[in-house]
Parts: sequence; structure tokens; C-alpha cells
Amino acid sequence: MASYRGIGGTPTKDLSVYVDGTFVPESEAKISIFDHGLLYGDGVFEGIRAYNGRVFKLERHVHRLFASAKAIDLKIPHTKEAMAGLILDACRRNRIRDGYVRPIVTRGPGDLGLDPRKCKRGPSVIIIAQPTINLYGDAYVRGLKVVTSAYRRMPPEALSPSIKSLNYLNNIMARIEANQAGADEALFLDMQGYVSEASADNFFIVNGDRLLTPWTSTNLPGITRETVLELAPGIGLKPQERPFTLYDVYAADEAFITGTAAEVGPVVDVDGRAIGDGKPGPRTKKLMKAFRDHVTSTGTPI
Repeated sequence: MASYRGIGGTPTKDLSVYVDGTFVPESEAKISIFDHGLLYGDGVFEGIRAYNGRVFKLERHVHRLFASAKAIDLKIPHTKEAMAGLILDACRRNRIRDGYVRPIVTRGPGDLGLDPRKCKRGPSVIIIAQPTINLYGDAYVRGLKVVTSAYRRMPPEALSPSIKSLNYLNNIMARIEANQAGADEALFLDMQGYVSEASADNFFIVNGDRLLTPWTSTNLPGITRETVLELAPGIGLKPQERPFTLYDVYAADEAFITGTAAEVGPVVDVDGRAIGDGKPGPRTKKLMKAFRDHVTSTGTPI
């Protein structure tokens, strides 16, 4: 019988999961209760998509995984090439044609002290590959409702948002606010009051022929984000990275979010204010199509 798990509650069969050198049925996949990834969020991960039998921007995702690991002085026990090979193997074993892949690297088992030197065995590597997800359901047609979080995005002087770490409590607190407000997503501001990113996505606004998104100094350098910046000129938009405020969001012609799981999601309401005419904007819809065409025709074959 199919069970329900993963982002968007996708029905799947029993998965084959990679854990520390071996592929095992998900029911047998285990880590130590003393793993510092569990105890302290000490680890890194990636979210990767497969489309039409290809893994989209596999090398770029693996590079970002290794960059995050290096930033926290975590040595992944594989080369980049070996990690990419394991990701492809996980896709093959689970017969993924369109799917979502989650490689995870933790500090490994230690003790109840937070000192990473206590993790004598070394890092744990986990890879989960599951069928396609649909993060926001029919919101891609009707548009997303977003509320501004009272929490601020973690500033780079405390912890760089560029590190895709297992510690997502800052993001989760914002998502709780969105849930309580009946919204689809929460929008972070940075410590200076400029727009940063959503709880799990990058954020864009459109004004005329200009496409604006914040610099990545206060948000994750998203791979879907960079793909949209590459595609934008092809539909007549001039991309620009610069700070902007909630005023700019409220006054924007269009707005949307981007992320590996979310893809490109139109935003039609922020803090009770309709963006544009309150419907997914024409340029956003063009970008959604351009993105879909791009990701279904490129990538590393599984």
C-alpha cells in the first residue's frame, strides 16, 4: 500500500534510501540518536529536482552542498563526482523520472556535548529520492497569499543564510506565522528592514520591464533563483539584484517566489494588499512557462 510522506504529501511506494554506504528500504533507514544533525542541526542538505528523466543542475547543487559543508568545516566523505553518482543511483533505484532528491550530510554521532570533535566516527551521508512533489497545489493557478513575518531573517553576522544547514528553526517560526494567518508563505525582512526572502523560497517583484530580487547576502543563493535570472531577458525582463522594501512589494506590478520545491509561484496578496490586479501576472506566467520548458529539456540523464 502506498504511504504519504514528503513535501506536498505525495503518495509513494517504499523507497530505497542511501545511508552511510548502503541502500536500504526506508523502514530500515536509521541514524544514531546521538547524531549531531538531530541533536543540534549540525549538518547541511540540498533539495534537487528531476524532470523528464534528468536531474536539473546536478553539478550546481552538489557544488552548493560542498560549499555549505566547507563553511561549517564539515568534510564530506565523498568527492563531488562520487556524490553526484550516488544521487543518480538513488534516482535509478527508485525509478525516478520526475522527482525530488534530498542529499543530507550530518556531523555524525557524538555525545550530548555540542563540540564537533566529539563526533569521532565522522559524517553521515543520507540520500532520499522520491517521486514528484506539488508544494502549493492549486495556488499556482490562483496565486499565493503571503504575510510578512515578525521575525527577521538570520543576519550574516550571526549565521550566513547562504549556508543550507539543517537548522531551519528561523524559517519554521516564520512558517508558523503564515499558517496562523491562513497564508501560503511568510516573507522575511532583514535586520535593516529590507526584504530578504520567504521562509523557504527566494522572492522577486516585477515593475514594468524590471525584475528585482534582493542580493544573496541576506538570503540563500537559490538555484531556481539564478535560473530565473538567466531566463528573464528571454521574455523581455531586465533582471537586477538590489535592496527593496515592503513599499516596493506593495506597489509592484507582480511578485513571485522561487525554489527547487516551489519552482516559480505567483504571489497575488502580501499583508492583505493585492499585488497588481490580484491575479498571477502575465510576466510571471511567461516565466513559469519558460522555466518549465527549460527544466524539462536540460539536465544530467538518470
